Amino acid sequence: MNEQKIMNLLSMAQRAGQAASGDFAVTKAVQEKRAKLLLVAADASEETKGRCQYMASEAKIDLFYLADREILGHCIGKDFRAAVAILDAGFANAIARHCHPDSDTGVN
Repeated sequence: MNEQKIMNLLSMAQRAGQAASGDFAVTKAVQEKRAKLLLVAADASEETKGRCQYMASEAKIDLFYLADREILGHCIGKDFRAAVAILDAGFANAIARHCHPDSDTGVN
């Protein structure tokens, strides 16, 4: 996993308006089927991790754990963030490729 490239892509997605952060926004994006990928901070609470795993499973989208809440928030220009939903398939595919560099599959 190339974490720096992932963080750069996450920052670009936020600037392009293609990232949702915060519990309410992430949940709403997943429920409305706008989320293509979920990123969760490795130091998020077990409750948050469980809820995000459940949402990703139900919505059939990928979920990756990376960085910590401070770094995740910093990448999107916010304070601490435990979860970020990527709304654009292009950004989601690029981030997923860096999470699994051997993978040819993309996010639909």
